[in-house]
Amino acid sequence: MRTTDLFTQKTVFSLEVFPPKRDMPLESIYPTLQELSRLHPDFISVTCGANGQGGNRTAEVAATIKHTYHCETVAHLPCLYLTEDDVRHTLQELKVHGIENILALRGDETPGKTPIRVFEHAADVIRFIKEEDPSFTILGACYPEGHTEAKTLGADIRYLKQKVDAGADELISQLFFDNELFYRFLERCEIAAINVPIEAGIMPVTNKKQIERMVSLCGATLPVKYQRLLAKYGHSPVAMRDAGIACAVEQIIDLLANGVDGIHVYTMNNPYIAGKIAAAIKNLI
Repeated sequence: MRTTDLFTQKTVFSLEVFPPKRDMPLESIYPTLQELSRLHPDFISVTCGANGQGGNRTAEVAATIKHTYHCETVAHLPCLYLTEDDVRHTLQELKVHGIENILALRGDETPGKTPIRVFEHAADVIRFIKEEDPSFTILGACYPEGHTEAKTLGADIRYLKQKVDAGADELISQLFFDNELFYRFLERCEIAAINVPIEAGIMPVTNKKQIERMVSLCGATLPVKYQRLLAKYGHSPVAMRDAGIACAVEQIIDLLANGVDGIHVYTMNNPYIAGKIAAAIKNLI
């Protein structure tokens, strides 16, 4: 199923997982996928793993989600280290597995590894995929506070418009913690005639070190209330988990009340946290 069709029916609720590292058996992720599929998300997206350590397992995990757990799926495709033939091969592999949806990304540079740069930007690989096989639904990433490499918010929106014009059918946002910043971003998108569905990317603040690392990497603003949360509960994993879940639910409820197109939860492969959030908002979606 093309994920774009979902937005015509309801507010979309989706999840993200990452594949096991290469030295781990693929089956190690099956219990997580089983529990997440029981939450009945509209789709589960599969990354390439931290620093690409999932290797080529993205398609395998996505195929398992679709055919074993009967949930729609999206395969991530970062392009910085790919040639045109690499992309063609990936498209063929996804086609064989019946996977119809791709999240096309530039991807981050891996230390010690030289980018191929056939595709300099996500818009380049989006355009290439649309030319090679327009039957795929293509998702793109967007950045409510601007990409860390963008000189201005205006420049970031202009580039996002290029992604959409190249063929991105829908967008998923980078994590953010201040909904007002997301609403301002949506206003900029409307002004720029970016008219595709935009899902809000939500990262529950349930682990102090993890959140501090993610914020440093993506440049997201961490509001004072979250800083206080980390200061008070960061030393206690269970307290931090429960407080983070409560804050994520509160954030999502506000987004839903304001008519957001969809909610995309970065699960970090933790079905307990995803389950608590799904249960809290199941009557609101």
